[in-house]
Amino acid sequence: MESQEYLNQISAKVAPAKPKSGVSGILSSKITWLIVGAIVLFILFAIIGAVLGATKGNLKKDAIELQLQLDSLSEVISEYQPKVKSSQLRSNSASLSTVITNTNSKLMDYLAEAYEYKKNSNKDLAEQIKTEQDALLNELFEAKITGVLDRIYAHKMAFEITKLMNEEAKIYNEARDDVLKSILDESYNSLKTLYDNFNNFSEGS
Repeated sequence: MESQEYLNQISAKVAPAKPKSGVSGILSSKITWLIVGAIVLFILFAIIGAVLGATKGNLKKDAIELQLQLDSLSEVISEYQPKVKSSQLRSNSASLSTVITNTNSKLMDYLAEAYEYKKNSNKDLAEQIKTEQDALLNELFEAKITGVLDRIYAHKMAFEITKLMNEEAKIYNEARDDVLKSILDESYNSLKTLYDNFNNFSEGS
């Protein structure tokens, strides 16, 4: 019995230790934690980069669309301003034309420098704006031949000013460039003043 107990004691001492859990062993490694942390950071940076890239892309598209709208409205004003009877409405229209021309010039310079944009290089947007312009021209033509051009012209210009202001406000909130924000801020404030002139127009005034 004593021999058997001795053999049992020796057997217990030389018995192999149970291996540690594979998952526990890996997670306890500092190197593994560093690798995991690096992967997480990479994913976060990738997501942030994608978001910033999408925002920049939207900003460019929106700024180009605004430039095309300014161009389009300038052409409409040039065609129909001389046909308006009210001298006050013509004066307001001339002021609107000046604001649009100045904003358009500054915006074109910004787009050229920031994005190497060339006028009318975005065919899809240009076609969309042209369709909208044709619809506006048709409405003004109908108003002219029915003798209500002044009233309809004032109403349409008020509506177009609202569209421009909404677009400028959206781009302003997206923008981070102080130059672009300054262009938009100046234009927005000028348009805001002119809006009341067109919106409150009365043929009897």
